[in-house]
Amino acid sequence: MKFLYDLFPLLLFFAAFKFYDIYVATAVAIVASFLQTGLFWLKHRRFETMHLITLGVIAVFGGLTLALHNDIFIKWKPTLVYWILASLLLASQWFGNKTAIERMMSAQIALPAPVWKRLNLSWGIFFLLLGAANLYVAFFYGLDLDADTRRGIWVNFKVFGLLGLTLLFVIVQAVFMARHMQDKSDDDKSTPNGAAD
Repeated sequence: MKFLYDLFPLLLFFAAFKFYDIYVATAVAIVASFLQTGLFWLKHRRFETMHLITLGVIAVFGGLTLALHNDIFIKWKPTLVYWILASLLLASQWFGNKTAIERMMSAQIALPAPVWKRLNLSWGIFFLLLGAANLYVAFFYGLDLDADTRRGIWVNFKVFGLLGLTLLFVIVQAVFMARHMQDKSDDDKSTPNGAAD
């Protein structure tokens, strides 16, 4: 259910683009992101970092797209979100006592410290590559095609390509984690408080 909730602005963006154009789709995505963030806060009384990052970038770059009637800004939005996430992950690789991935997931999953580091690094690199892939499709792919066709290709890639690559990467990472997972109860027993008398 949360997965669909997180996709809510993206799906509305896609539908609005198919029925109208990139500018209506951008306006719909901005409103949907505000709604998503607000409804999440009303239900949980807290904000989710990913929602705030996405909202901030879509509000600024979507706003510029609408104000200047130029879709270059909305095309940059996925890259900026991915590169912000990559920066946060990669910074945590070398600063702080835990990586960002470990902070998010260690309550549910027990993994050795080196595995958390590899996982964190792989996600950071993956987000860098996704950002670069978005730029390529948005600005360099199919230069011999007309603008409307290229725009449609980019929207399809943004919705299905980037999402598909992310789901595939999640599966690969799940297999990787399964090979290294430790039983949380065993992990507790190895600590002084969990030691037998």
